[in-house]
Amino acid sequence: MLRALRFLLVKEFLQIRRDPVILRLLLVMPLLQLIVLSNAATFEVQSARLYVVDHDRSPASREVVQRLAASGRFVPVEVSASMAAADDALLDRSTDAILAIPAGFDRDLTRERRGTLQLVLNAEDGSAAGVTQAYAGEILQRYAQQRGGGRAPVIEISRRGWYNPALDYRDYMVPGILVHLVTIVGTLMTALNIVREKEAGTLDQLNVTPVSRTAFIASKLIPLWCIGMVELAGGLIVARFLFGVPMLGNPAIIFLAGGIYLIAALGIGLWVSTVAETQQQAVFVTFAMLLIYLLMSGLFTPVRGMPPWVQWIAQANPMLHFMQVVRSVMLKGAGLADVARQLVVLCLAGAVVLTASVRSYRKQAS
Repeated sequence: MLRALRFLLVKEFLQIRRDPVILRLLLVMPLLQLIVLSNAATFEVQSARLYVVDHDRSPASREVVQRLAASGRFVPVEVSASMAAADDALLDRSTDAILAIPAGFDRDLTRERRGTLQLVLNAEDGSAAGVTQAYAGEILQRYAQQRGGGRAPVIEISRRGWYNPALDYRDYMVPGILVHLVTIVGTLMTALNIVREKEAGTLDQLNVTPVSRTAFIASKLIPLWCIGMVELAGGLIVARFLFGVPMLGNPAIIFLAGGIYLIAALGIGLWVSTVAETQQQAVFVTFAMLLIYLLMSGLFTPVRGMPPWVQWIAQANPMLHFMQVVRSVMLKGAGLADVARQLVVLCLAGAVVLTASVRSYRKQAS
């Protein structure tokens, strides 16, 4: 069996090397996607278009608008006294926020040291609206403190962000996108590789040879496992030196978890190959599954914000646990003991998924 496996592995590596499209797809495209998606998938709001409804028309109201504009986070697009016109602008998306300044705003600040402003946000994108609100609140709070004669507020809040002090979204997003791309390589390419054998008719020829199905499956999975690990290494290098994502922990833990996780990813691809007869079917089935995995992995939205029953289901998602390992090791400096639970779950997922997929493939091939 080992001799047959060795010859099959040589065949698979030669086949991959002789196909330039596959090489570019496996090695170059995921790294390019990592670079592009890490700059596109951002929670940061660079600037928001601001419609100002100024009923006060005082030095204080003008200074508030100037403060917001000087921050670079807000771009005043129009100033008027009509709230109806501002609502229309918000409705047709020509503005992102409305700042309403009531009459007597300057007088209230001078006499009572207290003023009221209204900020209306386009909350179609709740995350962007929340970030915009936080920016405006921080700027206006600093202005209020300076206008108050430098007197300290009754309650002073000191904030500090652990593990990501600069609150850089790349430190959070890049590891997650890397995990997603490694998943695509491991799952989709496994499914396409085996289904391609079906379409070419070579799978039936191999089934009647003395080569065991175990050796055949291993020859298909091992090369893609190796390529997935190379992809993981390249992605970590890009994350560290191009995006500046810190590596506070031991990278060997990430590779250990990645090797285990790829077993589960390859097993899913093997299962897809049993239900798909063409490469087109394999692509549709794989991406349908990856969409669910992605949305329940905590890449874009935290799992703790999902309904309780969804959180329980998400615990069966190996992508969630591998993503936690990568982020914990890179950003927190976690050790083996800190990610032991995630590693155990990945081991169980890999064993269950691969075993079930191999049995399903044998049954389908019989």
